[in-house]
Amino acid sequence: MAVTVLDDRTALVLIDLQAGTLAAPTVPHPAADVVARAAELAAAFRESGLPVVLVRMTNSPDGADATPGRSEAARLAGGARRPYDLGPIAEPLAGYEGDVLVVKRAWGAFHGTDLDLQLRRRGITQIVLGGIATSLGVESTARAAHEHGYHVSFAVDAMTDIREEAHRHSVSYLFPLIGEPGTVEEIVGLLKSRPTGATSG
Repeated sequence: MAVTVLDDRTALVLIDLQAGTLAAPTVPHPAADVVARAAELAAAFRESGLPVVLVRMTNSPDGADATPGRSEAARLAGGARRPYDLGPIAEPLAGYEGDVLVVKRAWGAFHGTDLDLQLRRRGITQIVLGGIATSLGVESTARAAHEHGYHVSFAVDAMTDIREEAHRHSVSYLFPLIGEPGTVEEIVGLLKSRPTGATSG
């Protein structure tokens, strides 16, 4: 399991690293560790002149623009409603000029957003994914990215889940089918080994 190559035009896409998701217990990595690794990765992408995309989940207060359909989610949560706004992007990641902010209303970051447009305008051919939760927002975005024709890589130590078995299924089974799972250290190493002057355009 390793990320072998980064295209000249690669973007980092970080999913739902917001106050609301960081407040919940996560496994196998604590949310604080995921944010720290994501911030390290984002700094390396910025230093390399490559885009950082921060994806934020929110819905209208009345839930009218939430994804419809019957599910057992409310019953499993004891009838509790999902917060319509998961809050601001985590402090170590927010506030950098030039970062791209994408607002989504479903698990995946492509459906109903301008993510694909933002990536294609920048000539992006590959994305590196991280965030919370592995089996929900990250996996949904990864599937869509693969179907849109992007090369997909995964910073598996910069993502985590609410259930360890769900995280491990995504990382060990699904992700190798559609991309290359690796570590933040590997990806940063590939960024540092890029030829001088390489840029995402």
